[in-house]
Amino acid sequence: MEDRLIQERMEKRDALRQLSINPYAHRYEPTHRAAELQLKYATLKQEEKTKDVVSVAGRIISLRRMGKVTFAHLLDESSKMQLYFREDDVGVKQYAILKLCDVGDIIGAEGTIFKTKTGEVTVSVEKFAFLTKALRPLPEKFHGLQDTELRYRMRYVDLIVNPHIRSLFITRVKIIQTMREIFERHGFLEVETPILQPIYGGGHAKPFTTHHNELNMKMYLRISNELYLKRLIIGGFERVYEFSKDFRNEGVSTRHNPEFLLVETMAAYWDYRDSLKMVETLISETAKRVLGKTTIEYQGQAIDLTPPWTQVTMMEAVKKYVGVDFTKVKNSKDARKLAEKAKVKTDAAMGTGKILNTIYEECVEPKLIQPTFVMDYPVEVSPLAKKKEGDGDFTERFELVIGGREYANVYSELNDPQILRENWEHQKKLFDAGDEEAQPIDEDFLRALEYGMPPTSGLGIGVDRLVMLLTNSASIRDVIFFPILKQEENI
Repeated sequence: MEDRLIQERMEKRDALRQLSINPYAHRYEPTHRAAELQLKYATLKQEEKTKDVVSVAGRIISLRRMGKVTFAHLLDESSKMQLYFREDDVGVKQYAILKLCDVGDIIGAEGTIFKTKTGEVTVSVEKFAFLTKALRPLPEKFHGLQDTELRYRMRYVDLIVNPHIRSLFITRVKIIQTMREIFERHGFLEVETPILQPIYGGGHAKPFTTHHNELNMKMYLRISNELYLKRLIIGGFERVYEFSKDFRNEGVSTRHNPEFLLVETMAAYWDYRDSLKMVETLISETAKRVLGKTTIEYQGQAIDLTPPWTQVTMMEAVKKYVGVDFTKVKNSKDARKLAEKAKVKTDAAMGTGKILNTIYEECVEPKLIQPTFVMDYPVEVSPLAKKKEGDGDFTERFELVIGGREYANVYSELNDPQILRENWEHQKKLFDAGDEEAQPIDEDFLRALEYGMPPTSGLGIGVDRLVMLLTNSASIRDVIFFPILKQEENI
């Protein structure tokens, strides 16, 4: 069926060429967008006509022929606009050419504005131009593009036939723009750091590996930009941020895409509590400015983003929600017994801190629905964070959890090169023992730290997850234009 429709459209394309009409025009200059005209002429009375000449351009999404009169709807980036074609207005020859037009074609139309008796602002077309002949038909009008994987794979069609999807991505853009404005208001400078890195770092993840032919060296797509932002702090910049495309060679799910957007900052002379205030301000103000509210619904759960948000240490959270008390733990053997009580699996390589973190992630995090800062992570799972003063087992680190998911990771940055080297050497042992997500030693960064980095705190927020939250989207694929999918075998 589709093949026959494509063939018919190709025949119409050829007919246009025989009439010396280019079915793929070079340019067209509309005077207005649809939404602009709808607003400007909203107060016209029914059947009121104007002499105002306008031109619009876009894709035809409906076409209704009635002899010598044709109605169509044209869709541009802003909205849709009704077009009214009359043979007496456009001429017999032009009107005949209109028969070669199909839903999905892109045209330009010029004419005067009037309002129909049903109250719709309409362009009474006096002349029109073919701009692009569409060879494939759009999905059926009332059912659209329903198959979820097809929607992700053919996002270009999804955006045409599902207006709410286009609106969602406009919201995404506004969220990012608003975050930029807030950062800049707080004195942050936007920077760019390398995506291709000779050594990956700044997170626990398996990287994508590539090869640079000219230099004959292995390189990695970054899993984080963190270590490069710190280099800039060492170099004298005091507040920097970057919207960073990062890549992690891991599974694909409703929460994970191998390519994702993270915003990271570094601020000299801050600690993690300064960054906590920044996270609170950034997310609550963005919600208020973009959505007009701070109380939202996410997947059936009411969430209040109004500051201040709850703060609880990881040990306190585990004791409250699981009923196991790590303040009495003396060694990893004791910790393993508590894990067994909580029905959490561990392995012999795990120390006390990692066992605590595992119990928290499996048993507590999914239960934290309202915005909660989970404070003071174990040293064992925080090699880049500074230890808490007077408590060498924990760091000045927190994660923000909303709706049972992590949204931000923040710490006071470790700036002692000797301690960082020790942490990375421990990470190397974990890597050698089979932990593919352990962090490698970055000698150049250690050298940079030896020049001195001021007290610093950075934050990292998953932008895609934040957009999911603020648009009530169930899957990360819903908020990424072109998510990673298994390649089609036959197109």
